[in-house]
Amino acid sequence: MGRLTRRALLAGVSAGAGLYAGRTLLAPTSATGPVFPAVTEPQNGGILLNDASELSPVSVAKHVTVTADPDAKIVDTIRALMAEAQSAGRPFLASAARHSMGGQSLAKDGSVLTLDQQWLQADPAAKTYRVAAGTRWSTVIAKLDAIGFSPAVMQSNNDFGVASTYSVNAHGWPVRFSGCGSTVRSLKMLLADGTHVTCSRTENVELFQHAMGGYGLFGVITELELDMVANGRLEPRFERVAGADLGKRFAQMLDADGSVQMAYGRLDVSLDRFFEDGLLISYRPAADQSDIPAATGSGIISRVSREIFRRQVGSDGMKHMRWWTETSLGPSIAGQSTRNSLMNEPVVTLDDLDPLRTDILHEYFVAPDRFAEFVALCRNVIPASFQQLLNVTLRYVDADRDSVLAYAAEPRIAAVMLFSQEKTVRGEADMARMTRELIEGVLAIGGTYYLPYRPHASVDQLVRAYPRAGEFVARKREFDKGLLFRNHLWDAYLGKL
Repeated sequence: MGRLTRRALLAGVSAGAGLYAGRTLLAPTSATGPVFPAVTEPQNGGILLNDASELSPVSVAKHVTVTADPDAKIVDTIRALMAEAQSAGRPFLASAARHSMGGQSLAKDGSVLTLDQQWLQADPAAKTYRVAAGTRWSTVIAKLDAIGFSPAVMQSNNDFGVASTYSVNAHGWPVRFSGCGSTVRSLKMLLADGTHVTCSRTENVELFQHAMGGYGLFGVITELELDMVANGRLEPRFERVAGADLGKRFAQMLDADGSVQMAYGRLDVSLDRFFEDGLLISYRPAADQSDIPAATGSGIISRVSREIFRRQVGSDGMKHMRWWTETSLGPSIAGQSTRNSLMNEPVVTLDDLDPLRTDILHEYFVAPDRFAEFVALCRNVIPASFQQLLNVTLRYVDADRDSVLAYAAEPRIAAVMLFSQEKTVRGEADMARMTRELIEGVLAIGGTYYLPYRPHASVDQLVRAYPRAGEFVARKREFDKGLLFRNHLWDAYLGKL
């Protein structure tokens, strides 16, 4: 399987969404001023942490990284750290790579635990695997690939922690699934009182349902058991579709063809033909499943793709070129790939490396039969902003029957949008205005928005998007009476309900 057949060609040239990560912590000075000019040093002798937005610098009192396996000794260590934070009256929060964008993985003036682990045990007979909470998906892919398996659902990139994916209930390219939580059999979690409990659909069910998409607000997950599926060779098909029709066509394809294992869509983001054209890419098992190669990444192709992708900022000409590479060049030379190789890509592949700008994600969930209305909304709102929309990836998300803060109560088309934003007061203010306008329009057509990104929604918008938010808060206050587990999502939104 040659280098040109991997994900970089099928998705890298078209620039997969979710590609953001570590640059500088501080916003640069510009004619309109930096976004956060006051945050230049940690406060009160603390430690300065940030997340993938580069716009959430937070001073924390303590930061501890755990790399060991989740045995009894490590559980006791985490329990002691929690007790220390409680005694000091500080919040506590566990995280992995902090790829959220609005302080959801940070505890202001608190204790922050980074989990960065490697532990995994697979059970091929049961088609399940157990992992430490901080195990990255890159490790999961490598270890499952070696025994012929693949994670049933993971995020579209491989450097997130598994428990973090569960805690935001993220989804990916595999189809006929809801979020990753739908493939989690059970987990172990430390509660605020130090109790180490097992949670599943039959044991401590309420905790299981609240922790799924619960942003770490109910406890510290120490390990999980998840479903795995057979790895295999997949071959792509490409279908040109009018942008407004892409949502319905996506759902129709899945209803008609049970062989599709992975799928995603794209939209043309050039301003002169904004969202007019779409592309649906689907993957089915290849006829020959012998001699399946080891999972690989995209290598040099992604570096070439990055140059095309990044030059889209402010240039419809480059957006036209990028769309041509995806709709004409890519399909003409694309070949087979393995399931694991398609998912084996880090978020830094197409990183912008620009200290004056940052990549910001939005994600909206709408019913397939209302997708045309969503396209009309975006055409009305986005081009009128200062923001540079570089990519839209569409995915199918099945109904979520488990999590309390569910973003897909019914089957949805997820639209993941990648914007390049100025790190300026003007850029931030315009992004906030545009975000609220998009959210309002999405709510009007029965959709929802995703909570891991910039905190620009109003409290009222969150409540309307997540009608069980009040129930979530009430149970949180029962399980965590001292409010040990807190983050910016709690401080700015949920804690006000």
